[in-house]
Amino acid sequence: MAAALRCVAVVVAVAAAAMGVEALGVNWGTMATRRLPPNVMGQLLKDNGFKKVKIFDADENTMMGLAGTGIETMIAVPNDMLAAVGDYGRAQEWVKKNVTKYDFDGGVNIKFVAIGNEPFLTAYNGTYNNVTVPALKNIQRALNEAGHGSVIKATVPVNADVYDSPASNPVPSAGKFRDDIVGIITDMVKFLNHSGAPFSVNIYPFLSLYGNDDFPIDYAFFDGAPPKPVIDNGINYTNVFDANFDTLVSALKKIGFGDLPVVIGEVGWPTDGDKHATVPYAQRFYAGLLKRLAARQGTPLRPHARIEVYLFGLMDEDAKSVDPGNFERHWGIFTFDGRPKFPLDLRGNGRPAMPAPARGVHYLPRRWCVLNPNASNTTALADNVGYACSRADCTVLGYGCSCGSLDATGNASYAFNVYYQAQGQVPSACDFQGLAMVTDKDVSQPPCNFSVQVAESNATAVTMTADAKSSAPSSVPARVAAAVLALGFVLPPSPPASRDRFARVGRDRSPAGAFSCHSPERASAILRGELQCRFTSLFSFTSSCDTQEKIRASLEMDTNTDGETEEDAPRFTPYTLRRQQLSGLVYF
Repeated sequence: MAAALRCVAVVVAVAAAAMGVEALGVNWGTMATRRLPPNVMGQLLKDNGFKKVKIFDADENTMMGLAGTGIETMIAVPNDMLAAVGDYGRAQEWVKKNVTKYDFDGGVNIKFVAIGNEPFLTAYNGTYNNVTVPALKNIQRALNEAGHGSVIKATVPVNADVYDSPASNPVPSAGKFRDDIVGIITDMVKFLNHSGAPFSVNIYPFLSLYGNDDFPIDYAFFDGAPPKPVIDNGINYTNVFDANFDTLVSALKKIGFGDLPVVIGEVGWPTDGDKHATVPYAQRFYAGLLKRLAARQGTPLRPHARIEVYLFGLMDEDAKSVDPGNFERHWGIFTFDGRPKFPLDLRGNGRPAMPAPARGVHYLPRRWCVLNPNASNTTALADNVGYACSRADCTVLGYGCSCGSLDATGNASYAFNVYYQAQGQVPSACDFQGLAMVTDKDVSQPPCNFSVQVAESNATAVTMTADAKSSAPSSVPARVAAAVLALGFVLPPSPPASRDRFARVGRDRSPAGAFSCHSPERASAILRGELQCRFTSLFSFTSSCDTQEKIRASLEMDTNTDGETEEDAPRFTPYTLRRQQLSGLVYF
């Protein structure tokens, strides 16, 4: 009898795990200088058992990579089209072109249409507030009239900044939608409830750590024991994810829809670009998340709930904006060429294993572009490094990152090589005014990898705006700022303005170019490793540093084109929001 009961328990556990895995999807972004072919990507999803995928448009190449896979797909109407599909005729055209077109045997298994991407961000200053819900209603109506509405639902992926708890009572049960959009959200939620669509939200515990060294690190994960858990009506919240999710549940309850299904549209952990963006931390985060999903653990306010989750993301994307932070290009569970980064329990069987790599990947020839040891024109080095890094991805050179320990020669070689690879190894991309040379010797310095890029028939390499031989845009300040980016130095964060135990991080984006840049002499000093500042985003710096007083004393106060000094100009900060706004409830 005991043996029989154990057998039944095992069967139940396996069945629960299978149901958890069925709810697992992944985001497939395509903002890369050189992409793997869509058919390779589609096979990668299948080989790793993903049943669901979310993309950020309805690009024909991407869609054909998904055709015939049977993978449930969430396609998207981009933000810049929301106003257009507010016209019902345009909405019908969009559905015909991007949904009906793929409705055939062996086509794309579309399940959701995302209406915009985080359109209610405070950083958008209301740009999409009045067009999002009309677009939602029109697209769903068009889906219904085209015969798709019973199986394809329109929803709106929102950032977690649409809800919060008051400063006077910063706990999940006090959650409410933002005052400026509560009416819009209520209208949207009523429609979602009527159409049978879920509420979709993006949650990022990593962002609680980013820019806040006082944050108790265990609170970002699922297996830790933070020193002061948040206690709310007898519930101990020991991780950011549960607290954030239940704040949303409370907000939904306050407008009368506390049982509306919720989909996590994005959740993940980056592996480079910041001292907390590491493979061990990512592995720890995913291990806890996937274990909970397999067990259908739910959250305190929704125990044992089946929560549909889309991991963020599938691949690293080296062409994404680094305005939010250098980590933005390193969210993938796979590298740019489809190699898995760490073991994952994607099958829900309690046995993490390395995911299956991409098959059929073709590479450029095994050669690299490096600093020529015999080069004599070293006075142009900072300019050329800046040029390379303004057109390719140097984010791994930052403080605490995988290539952060390289010397000046290594920094320059990395910058030259990453540009050379992005340009498809064309000979002119490895000159840099005679400073560079091509070698067939792998110059990687583990853990820093000097990659050889993938070959593709329809490369999307960044277009050169000037010949690499002349190598320099006319704006020296822009090149110098990029040289700082090349070395990845980022000033540490200022203390948060709020010290609430439960507070929302985020500050509206300042205009790009608000600062002038440091002089070429300062860029050269950085190349020599004499200034250990950490870089946040092009032309913009935070207001403190590990050696703040010493460094500020050594930097002249430049003046920008508006006559402001760097001290007076508006700033991007580590609290600049992801995609213009970082989101999520944060434990201090």
